[in-house]
Amino acid sequence: MSRISSKVCSGMFGALLCGVSLCAVATVPVSEVGEPARRAALIASQTNQAVLLGAAVTGSHRLVVVGERGLVLLSDDDGQHWRQGAVPVSVTLTAVRFTGQQGVAVGHGGVVLTSTDGGEQWTLRLDGRRAAELALQAAQSANDPLQTDNAQRLVDEGPDKPFLDVAIDKDGHLLVVGAYGMMFASADFGQHWSAWMGRLDNPDGLHLYAIRQRGNDVLVAGERGLVLRSVDSGKTFERLDTSYKGSLFTAELLGEQDIVVAGLKGSLLRSHDAGATWQRLTAADASSFTASSLGADGTLYLVTQAGHVLGLQQGTLVPLSQQALPSLNGILSVDADNVVLLSNRGMTTLRLDGRAEGLK
Repeated sequence: MSRISSKVCSGMFGALLCGVSLCAVATVPVSEVGEPARRAALIASQTNQAVLLGAAVTGSHRLVVVGERGLVLLSDDDGQHWRQGAVPVSVTLTAVRFTGQQGVAVGHGGVVLTSTDGGEQWTLRLDGRRAAELALQAAQSANDPLQTDNAQRLVDEGPDKPFLDVAIDKDGHLLVVGAYGMMFASADFGQHWSAWMGRLDNPDGLHLYAIRQRGNDVLVAGERGLVLRSVDSGKTFERLDTSYKGSLFTAELLGEQDIVVAGLKGSLLRSHDAGATWQRLTAADASSFTASSLGADGTLYLVTQAGHVLGLQQGTLVPLSQQALPSLNGILSVDADNVVLLSNRGMTTLRLDGRAEGLK
């Protein structure tokens, strides 16, 4: 087992990666990881039982969901029926975002995919090997010994590290983050890439689990309470002190000054002053938050490993369903009455009156 794999398997990291055992993913030999990154996703026969991890909505209100083995599912009727998109890789995909009909998905093997047609067809834009080469070139150009050592390790160990989240703006600018502090940017919808690890105050290479962007404001959350914020579209980043040392698996920019991050043991931290001070809330059963989503009206929805769906209402965490649900990996607000929930057992459409319907 590599140094990276050993460290990954020691923590909570894997449970959030793909809803399956982390070590089952992290210890896959590099020779086997590389092949799925070059093999098209197969047509799945039982998508209602698939491990699903990320969801987004396109400009035409199509729902797009991603998960294990390169699976991309599309729905044009608010989740009533689904079909599969064409994907050139069969690695696990961890996150997806859209602006209009332009979309980006990221996943294991350092894979980044883009789509220009609402998720029907996808193009491979970056993989772990190329990402490692870019990281090494950037570190050597900056004459940074620590970054050079870390980047050389990426090259030596091969493409076995996942990207975990991605942001896209209306101009096609992409930001991707992942394991061991990986962060890359593209200003042209994935045609060219730059390594941004040297811009971050993250000398230990902590995992970066979540990224959000609102205008020039960029927020990154990760391992050991790491929160980084940029107000100049990522040119510079400031490390925010939350006084919290647990991992943060999701984050949201609620407004110009309003920030929320959430993660281990049901911990949610909120700042009304752009990160200068923080208020901590805790879910009733202290189950870890795994994902979040903003509704069109600004309502914040969150899900947990215990299968709970919560809303943040007037500064209080409120349960939105009493129904028994599996451990949840993701959530997407569809409209004022419905959210899509993702788990290791497929997908559920939950009406916010508490009723749930399985994948059709």
